[in-house]
Amino acid sequence: MAGTAAAGVGHGEDNMRPPPDHVMQDIADYVHNYQIDSDTAYDTARLCLLDSLGCAMEALRFPAARALCGPVVDGTIVPNGTRVVGTSYVLDPIRGAFNIGALIRWLDFNDTWLAAEWGHPSDNLGAILAVADWLSRTNQSRGRAPLTMQDVLTAAIKAHEIQGNLAILNSFNRVGLDHVVLVKVASTAVVSHMLGLSRDQTIDAISQAWVDGQPLRTYRHAPNAGSRKSWAAGDACARAVNLALLVQRGEGGYNSVLTAKTWGFYDVLFKGRPFEFQRPYTSYVMENVLFKLVPAEFHAQTAVEAAVELHKQLQRRGKTSDDIQRIRIRTQEAAVRIISKQGPLNNYADRDHCIQYMVAVPLIKGSLEPSDYTDEAAADARIDALRAKTRVEEEPRYTREYYEPDKRSIGNAVSLVLNDGSAIDEVALDYPVGHARRRQEAVPLIEEKLAKHLHGHLTAERRAQILALLTDHASLLRMEVPAFMELWIP
Repeated sequence: MAGTAAAGVGHGEDNMRPPPDHVMQDIADYVHNYQIDSDTAYDTARLCLLDSLGCAMEALRFPAARALCGPVVDGTIVPNGTRVVGTSYVLDPIRGAFNIGALIRWLDFNDTWLAAEWGHPSDNLGAILAVADWLSRTNQSRGRAPLTMQDVLTAAIKAHEIQGNLAILNSFNRVGLDHVVLVKVASTAVVSHMLGLSRDQTIDAISQAWVDGQPLRTYRHAPNAGSRKSWAAGDACARAVNLALLVQRGEGGYNSVLTAKTWGFYDVLFKGRPFEFQRPYTSYVMENVLFKLVPAEFHAQTAVEAAVELHKQLQRRGKTSDDIQRIRIRTQEAAVRIISKQGPLNNYADRDHCIQYMVAVPLIKGSLEPSDYTDEAAADARIDALRAKTRVEEEPRYTREYYEPDKRSIGNAVSLVLNDGSAIDEVALDYPVGHARRRQEAVPLIEEKLAKHLHGHLTAERRAQILALLTDHASLLRMEVPAFMELWIP
């Protein structure tokens, strides 16, 4: 009788495997079945691709970025391997994904998506380009057709959508996880399809991405901000490619990796909360992605634009930054939480995630460049003097409209009080120049940014060929992937 009362006790855990979690099924169905028919998405994807690779070329000017490039073992050259932009390296697709992904992300200058979770969907291009180049060269060696750049842009649109859609209502940063978990998941999904995996294998690969160890955000925040944030996306790309290749070789998956009681992602890492979704997977994220046209963490982009304008107003009054007594910045809650810092800034990564620093520099010199985050630039005592005079506070409207799907603003307002007691009226901006609402204004600036990043790396002829692709959509779509990648090799 006692055994009856305790029915089930002592018999062990229920080992009946459930169907795959719906979140993973939805992603796999989107990757395998959804047809992209948005001209706006493809036009934006073209700009995104070229802008991102321009960022990668610019990163090569920095010794710390160059030091991470290349094979694991010096001198290794892989047959039919992935080419790494701006270098002579020929690598396996896993290491190639790390190299390309790390270079794209190094300067925090590629496109951005802001929601409950923020991130940089073009990070996924590290995995997409590495696999596309390797597959194409392997196909050519066997007498088969290579992939085209239309295949790359399609994969990019879908990776953007997966990462961005997961980010709209689900905040990974609030549980201490870094957003590159979403790069790994999105890249795993699209790379699995590129490799020819079935829908069920794609689900297995996605489950492997969720069960894989997830990075902590500590490397992005005081007091531990460091350069790992510059290569974390490359690491996510490499892991994605590796996991997809393991499944291609027969590795299975974990159907309830998200929902399993006690041991699943939700219970272990997401405080028991299931993911929420605002919209289906389409091409919404690529159509609305944000371009960075000043090298500042995106929550501060409009603050930097405001500071540039305030510098002009100081000049018109015959004043300089030395005449500033107080600086007030009104911003979104997210910016207060992640980029408002006091005290010493220890390295490049610390400085480009400090809104006070990013506003101080253009108030002093009227512009902000990647080189302004180096140790040499930071030695200017005027920067820390202005940081000490700066007050950062939340503006509730900016926080509210940051999350509204029909706005997705990134508002900042900056005002100054001078030593003589006079004030300069607040400069307030809701949308940065890289926002979808200012897309036409941004296109010539994207071209200017790309031309600057290419200068000194490639011949004038190569630079002209690449810049022409900014507007020649038909030629880019037709181009075979190896031919495109060769354009970026010195």
